[in-house]
Amino acid sequence: MRMNASILAAAAFVLAGLNTAAMAETALVMVEQDGCVYCERWHAEVGDIYDLTEFAARAPLRMVDLRALPDDLHLSSRVVFTPTFILTEDGQEIARAEGYAGDELFWMHMELLTRHLPDETSP
Repeated sequence: MRMNASILAAAAFVLAGLNTAAMAETALVMVEQDGCVYCERWHAEVGDIYDLTEFAARAPLRMVDLRALPDDLHLSSRVVFTPTFILTEDGQEIARAEGYAGDELFWMHMELLTRHLPDETSP
């Protein structure tokens, strides 16, 4: 028995909606700006490594510009320093760490930030 292509497309649309609704999207938002030497330092020291970590598996990196914050990002307060790392769930801020003072402190901040996630999503 052949299924109509429009029925298959509608079913795929419904299933995609169910998956999106059932799973919260967690992200680590890096707010940066042109000319930020600490942002450049983060990119040089951590940028290539982050995507290879368990943190990235739980909170993929999303980079945004301080002067062009997206409308889907709902922050608890204004971003003052760059870089600022904001842990979000469905675009809503959960926790943040401001500044970059080296890779060791960054990873410590990541440990603290991810404690705000439910147990099943913490690295």
